Amino acid sequence: MKYIIGKDRKQTYLFPISLEDSIEFKNSVRSINQFVDSLNLAALGFRSDFTENGPPAYHPSVLLKLYIYGYMNRIRSSRQLEKECRRNIEVMWLLESLAPDHNTISNFRKDNAKAIKKVFFATVQIARNFGLIGATLIAGDSTKFRAQNSKKNNFNQKKIQRHLDYIDNKLEQYNKALEQSDSENEKEEIKKDIDKHQGRRDQYKKHEQQLKESGEPQISTSDPDSKHMIVRNNITEVAYCVQTTVDADNNIPFDYLVTNKNDSKAMGQMLRRAKVILRTNTFTALYDKGYHTGSEFKTANNLGIETLVAIPGIGRASQAPDPSYNSEHFKYNKEDDTYTCPQANTLKSNGSTYKGRNYRFKQYKTNKCKTCPVRTLCTTSKINGKVIQRSEFHQYIEENAQRVLQNPDAYKKRQAIVEHPYGTIKRQWSFDHITTKKTKQRASADVGFMFIAYNLRRIWNILGDIKTSIIKASKAFVGLIQSLLSYLEVFCEQNSKYQIQA
Repeated sequence: MKYIIGKDRKQTYLFPISLEDSIEFKNSVRSINQFVDSLNLAALGFRSDFTENGPPAYHPSVLLKLYIYGYMNRIRSSRQLEKECRRNIEVMWLLESLAPDHNTISNFRKDNAKAIKKVFFATVQIARNFGLIGATLIAGDSTKFRAQNSKKNNFNQKKIQRHLDYIDNKLEQYNKALEQSDSENEKEEIKKDIDKHQGRRDQYKKHEQQLKESGEPQISTSDPDSKHMIVRNNITEVAYCVQTTVDADNNIPFDYLVTNKNDSKAMGQMLRRAKVILRTNTFTALYDKGYHTGSEFKTANNLGIETLVAIPGIGRASQAPDPSYNSEHFKYNKEDDTYTCPQANTLKSNGSTYKGRNYRFKQYKTNKCKTCPVRTLCTTSKINGKVIQRSEFHQYIEENAQRVLQNPDAYKKRQAIVEHPYGTIKRQWSFDHITTKKTKQRASADVGFMFIAYNLRRIWNILGDIKTSIIKASKAFVGLIQSLLSYLEVFCEQNSKYQIQA
């Protein structure tokens, strides 16, 4: 049986193949090289001045090309990228055979978070130049990326106190055992255990002091900016929350922001940024119910941006025994600032405003509740009867609800728009955690390269499809012309008085 035989490794060739000949014309590394070379790296903020003493530094373009290539090929580790420089022919071509060490590679990402964000915006500008961003319908959402901080190294006051109580109990047991022991060897072992637990107690006391000084509800010791969050359902992780805004035309993200907070107060800030980036406020923004916050609706209204935010369900504590008597079925009368209940009774306010958690509100109630025949269906309160709270932002909440009801088809597009990048980055590329450690700024650099790689890949794929379509259309057009010419030749042969002129 015959097999394909390889070439002798020791064979010398008269005309060796160059690196340039080894990389085909359509290879994506050529596009990466062209993209980075088109950037003014000094203007973007990459460090370009180095001291004369010591070994020469690598140009920022070398390391930027390496990182973009790495993230596009699911390689984020600086040590792994160092290996690729010596064994990957595409990287050798891209870096012109340079091979920086892993510390140099790692420090570049760590020290250039702001410049990396500007490179991301350069990809957004390319998309805009090719007309891939419509700026008429956008969608926002967030996703959690696990931080380099275990749950054991995240503390709140309750957790610290639980550890202190356990240690105090153990110290009490060891002290009693020390008093009752007659053996010197046994006493020495007990003293070692006491010292060990006392050291742990001192460490937890330091965490407690650090927690009080920070003013935060929790602290993380490995990555200080990361927070313990709910990732999905009841699953929690110490993570970062990445807010993203995506344009609907081609599912291209044009903004991201690494935070350590939940979604409730994020919409206003992201809309403000979107207005600046897109240089317009005529777009419609889609968000899920996690962003349903009155103050954020007011911010959107002040910006002149139309929002469609999913309406969350009423909490169990606010539900009436009969759902038909829930507060949304009470009609508000703007002229006299009152509510009318389904039984046609009027609920009035005493004019006072009360301070809630993040807003101020009025209360509306009526004495008719005492004699109302359907009171047991309307409220479970035995003293005050039905009480309705109207926040200072209620007007904006109602306007959003009307827009959602009037545009049900528009809101249904939200998930398909904004989840597209997350599906690619987290599921297809397996980028579900932050590789950098310590500070939100370093985490932002890691996330920035994810979205740079995504945007470039997305843009090239779309433009490649457009180019293919143009080529196919051109071939079809040429074929049509050739068919017409053939038909005319036959026609002229049959009718000698007609001639084709070139």
